[in-house]
Amino acid sequence: MSENKTANSAASVAAASSIPLGEVLASAETRHGAVDFIEIDEMLTLRRMIVRAPAPKGTVLFLHGFPETLTVWKHIASTLARDYDVHAFDWPGYGRSSRPILQRFSYAPQAYAAVLKAYIERAGIDRSNLVIYATDIAALPVLLLALDEPAIARRIIVGDFAPFDRPQYMWESLQNLKAEPTASPTRAYMNKTSDEILQNVHRRGLSPAEQFDLPTDVQRDMVRSWSLDGMTSADAFAHYYASFTRDQNVLEANLERLKTPVKQIWGEKDVYIRKEMGIELAAKIGAKIDILPGIGHFPHLQYPEHTVEEIRASFR
Repeated sequence: MSENKTANSAASVAAASSIPLGEVLASAETRHGAVDFIEIDEMLTLRRMIVRAPAPKGTVLFLHGFPETLTVWKHIASTLARDYDVHAFDWPGYGRSSRPILQRFSYAPQAYAAVLKAYIERAGIDRSNLVIYATDIAALPVLLLALDEPAIARRIIVGDFAPFDRPQYMWESLQNLKAEPTASPTRAYMNKTSDEILQNVHRRGLSPAEQFDLPTDVQRDMVRSWSLDGMTSADAFAHYYASFTRDQNVLEANLERLKTPVKQIWGEKDVYIRKEMGIELAAKIGAKIDILPGIGHFPHLQYPEHTVEEIRASFR
């Protein structure tokens, strides 16, 4: 995207979100790389981060989960950028990306898969030398895309998500989001308790000795971007879950079409999506799964060194 196009996109997002343009672009050039905006279509503009390597050996695309934003990848990206170009973006409904009304965008996993495909195309990324690392809500869209686009990447790394409709492996509130009559009150409760979610979502299931704090910039960005354009991240999450069972079933019914190499990373202490979910997927597709002892739902935050090493191993 040209500098003028980037500025125009940023200006339109700032106007739509009532965010001062200076605030949106204040960190556009940081030691972590360039943060700008890219138009996917007339309805969607994504905030993204790109960190360029001096002589890239390939490209890494990081995809965040709930309730994260692209900022969770900044420090990992700065490490990997010694050897690889690194991309990350905010999903629609998160961070500073667009939040269309539900009548215009479904927020379903299949809709996110289409956004991912469009981003790779518009960013001009070489698929043959691309590794995609997707966690939580990002993982199902990547695998759905790979069903139809087996050459979407040289390798996909996924983890801590629900590929199949197995509510028994899920945190109770996630089970409740899958259908009415429990979905609407769960969504309302998540919005009411947003402060608690943002403070503690990454700590649940961990002992006091294993718990960790988020970097200040990550915490601040998640808090400040929770609610924009009349929609919260919990709203987007609930919309995703409204189509979740349908899209889980699509993946399970078509696993024989999944030809892209897949690796799984799972936290042993993930209380949101239990490791048995990942073990079942690994058995069905013949993929390797690493279950990390003492790690919860956010391996990339709790154990970023492993994430870095896993990416490097994918290019060997």
